Amino acid sequence: MPTEGRTRKTAVGLTMRDLAQSAVFAALIAALGLPGTITVGSSGVPITLQTLGVMLAGAILGWRKGALAVLIFSTLAICGLPILAGGRTGLVSLTSPTAGFFIGWLPAVIVIGLGTALMMPKYRVIPGFVINVIGGLGVIYLFGTIGLMVRADMTWWAALSTNGIYVTGDLVKAAAAAVVARQVHRGYPGLITPLRVKRR
Repeated sequence: MPTEGRTRKTAVGLTMRDLAQSAVFAALIAALGLPGTITVGSSGVPITLQTLGVMLAGAILGWRKGALAVLIFSTLAICGLPILAGGRTGLVSLTSPTAGFFIGWLPAVIVIGLGTALMMPKYRVIPGFVINVIGGLGVIYLFGTIGLMVRADMTWWAALSTNGIYVTGDLVKAAAAAVVARQVHRGYPGLITPLRVKRR
């Protein structure tokens, strides 16, 4: 009977175990904000560990459960919980020049999750690292750059160039997420259903 409860799917097509995994990763993203932030440069964009949590959610849970984890976290933050790094709430983030980076977490975790699913059932560190870079840097930087243009009235190039000082640290996060994901998938296979592209 307990097994039936874990395998029965909810209205969104996820099992109770899936929901629990998403909740755990939402808590992980929140926990990674506890060390606080480091703000460098003039853009006011802080360095945090929470983007590492976003990468881990996509690389370990896949796009659906990873997206749910980010949605749970974002909803709690927007409802007023100070769980963003530095004790900020979601509303504070959304009204600041850094709003685009926060908004970019959801599409980032979806891109990472889909890319990882295409690679499965065997997770490999190098392709995983590349996928994390595309989603965790490319997508988030894109949304963050657009946000800076809108909120801080910056030109495209000025907004884009502010990301340069964060690249090294984010590359380290992408590599760490790939290494951790490799170990997790080795110990707990089946967390992500392989995604196959149909060939004609």
